[in-house]
Amino acid sequence: MIIHTGYSELKINSPVVTLGIFDGVHRGHRMLIDHLVKKAGESKGESVVITLFPHPRLVLEKDHANLTFLTTLDEKKELLEKTGIDHLVILDFSNEFSRIPACDFVREILVRRIGTKHLIVGYDHHFGRSGEGDFGTIKQCSGLMDFKVEQLHELETAGGSISSTSIREALLAGRLDDANKLLGYNYLLTGTVVEGRKIGRSIGFPTANIRAEAHKLIPANGVYAVEVSADKGRYAGMLSIGTNPTITSSQVSRSIEVNILNFDRDIYGMDISVNFRKRLRDERRFDSISQLVDQMHIDKEETLKLFA
Repeated sequence: MIIHTGYSELKINSPVVTLGIFDGVHRGHRMLIDHLVKKAGESKGESVVITLFPHPRLVLEKDHANLTFLTTLDEKKELLEKTGIDHLVILDFSNEFSRIPACDFVREILVRRIGTKHLIVGYDHHFGRSGEGDFGTIKQCSGLMDFKVEQLHELETAGGSISSTSIREALLAGRLDDANKLLGYNYLLTGTVVEGRKIGRSIGFPTANIRAEAHKLIPANGVYAVEVSADKGRYAGMLSIGTNPTITSSQVSRSIEVNILNFDRDIYGMDISVNFRKRLRDERRFDSISQLVDQMHIDKEETLKLFA
């Protein structure tokens, strides 16, 4: 996959294109992208995914306090690379960009700059100034500019349609299994290991404190069995999200701490990633630290069984 920042001097053979935010790169997105790759192969062209950065809501909305997303840009790149696309084009989203009329966007960027020969969009796709562009707009423009356009239907499951919103809701409610099924993979979180209070080390469970990127969605408080990628290796781990109520008497900000099993290296300042495999239990306050330690041994046994 070749990554392009912007659209200057692009040289792509018969581009078959789709565009969107693709937050989470979930099963619905991948159905669309799989179709894109298939069509590009059939036409002997190249598959192109166009996305926007930063997220439009960060640019257009004033209140960012409650904005959370399933994937950072780097996570999105990693997930899209696994789909087998030829090109990822990242367009810089700004207030000026948001004011481009829909047909101008099609003519100037999709056709003139990228050279689109075949455009594939999702069932609810909107683009252009104030979201005025939809499938009807694209179809009207395509007739004037000589490229093919098609729209795919949404992917339905037994629980309904798949959307980034439904996945976010599941993660925030602690329904990890539901979220992972909709994603089609285990939810991913990447971040930097930072200094913590070293409380875990004092009770026999040293933890790495993770600082995630701003606006990355953090699942509901609780304890999770995770797979940790750290220092060029992969390890089982127990991850805690919450405020450590047994140890902390006053309310503190949430922390993300992972006890990496069979691992004893200094990784301060390093970036690590965790895949959420299973939610083990809710966060709770124990009557004593010894009760907490007993429960953590139970959590460890359950984690080891999962990875056995």
